[in-house]
Amino acid sequence: MKYEFRDIEQKWQKKWLEENIYRTQTDSEKPRFYGLIEFPFPSGMGLHVGHARPYTAMDVIARKKRMEGYNVLFPMGYDAFGLPTENYAIKNHVHPRTVTERNVAVFRSQLQALGYSFDWDREVNTTDPAYYKWTQWPCRIILIWK
Repeated sequence: MKYEFRDIEQKWQKKWLEENIYRTQTDSEKPRFYGLIEFPFPSGMGLHVGHARPYTAMDVIARKKRMEGYNVLFPMGYDAFGLPTENYAIKNHVHPRTVTERNVAVFRSQLQALGYSFDWDREVNTTDPAYYKWTQWPCRIILIWK
C-alpha cells in the first residue's frame, strides 16, 4: 500500500487550520508558556533551512508544553521593513508592498505545509499599518516634544 503523503498531510493541515487547534486561550487557568522565535524577513522567495531548523526546535518544545498542560502562545510573524525587502523590490522592479504581501503569503503557506503549531490568530506583520501605528507612536511623541 502506497503512502499518499500529500493527500494525508493536506487533509490534516486543513483540519488543524479550520478547527484552530493551536489557538491560545486568553481566559485559561493553565500555567502559561510563551514560545517566541525570530520572525523571518519575507524578502526572498520563501523559507530555507535557516528558518526551519529553529522553528522545528521551538515547535517541539511548544507541543511538549501543551502535553504537560500549559496554555501555549506560539505566534508567527513577519519582520518586513528594511533593506532586504527594499533591495529585493528594486532588483525585481516591484513595489515593496507588493513584494511583501506576496512573500508573506508564500511564507505562511510554507509554514502551514510544514505543520508547525503556530497560533495563526496571533500572526504579526510589521508592515501592517495597524501594527506600526502603535510601535511608531512613541517616536512621534518624542519628536513633537523636542
